[in-house]
Amino acid sequence: MGSAVCDAVHAAEGLDLVAAVSRQGGRGAGAVVHGVPVADSVSAVVDARCDVVVDFTLAAAARVHVPFLAEQGIHAVVGTTGLDDDDLARWRSAFARSNCIVSANFAISAVLMMRFAELAAPHFDTAEIIELHHDRKADAPSGTAMATARRMASASAEWAADPTTHVDVEGARGAAGPGGIRIHSVRMRGMVAHQEVVLGAAGQTLTLRQDSYDRVSFMPGVVLACRRIDECAGLTVGLDSLLGV
Repeated sequence: MGSAVCDAVHAAEGLDLVAAVSRQGGRGAGAVVHGVPVADSVSAVVDARCDVVVDFTLAAAARVHVPFLAEQGIHAVVGTTGLDDDDLARWRSAFARSNCIVSANFAISAVLMMRFAELAAPHFDTAEIIELHHDRKADAPSGTAMATARRMASASAEWAADPTTHVDVEGARGAAGPGGIRIHSVRMRGMVAHQEVVLGAAGQTLTLRQDSYDRVSFMPGVVLACRRIDECAGLTVGLDSLLGV
């Protein structure tokens, strides 16, 4: 993902790639990307006088990097998943001199899918989420699935009880997420990132599906966040406000 972000920033009008940091995999430390040496320490972004830093790492790393950026007065665009409410609360307090945008998914289609699911939730009795990702994804459920369930649970508390009384294979019904909404995680070679939200009421269902076939699908959202982060005071969760939805 870091390579894709570097490529997108380099190609975007009005943005300049001035620093890159990596510890493992891809274009690792010591490599050169678009004329920029890849460093092994986040302090490189201070030396390069970055205005905005994009973080696509792991939750444990982001918990160190992002507060550091806040201390330095540098804007942060965060696509790392696995963060919790406590992380967001700490970052909300930390970003006083700069801004931070955190989004579970930067694909515009995914942002709209989550919003559509939130709008649909009050009109249905049951709902389940199926998220499908490549077989190298370490966490489950995905951050997008959890964000979707939270938004649906906030939009409606009127969900029918799960009628299942006997399970032959443990986990067959998925996991109960926010609001009791069932989430099923698929890890499949050949996939990138996909999600279905299935909502049902008597005699009808609504299926919302979003597919990312390539990591480039996330880049328009990343570039949008980088360009407009000055408008987002403090901590902003999601891209909805930038899209006007």
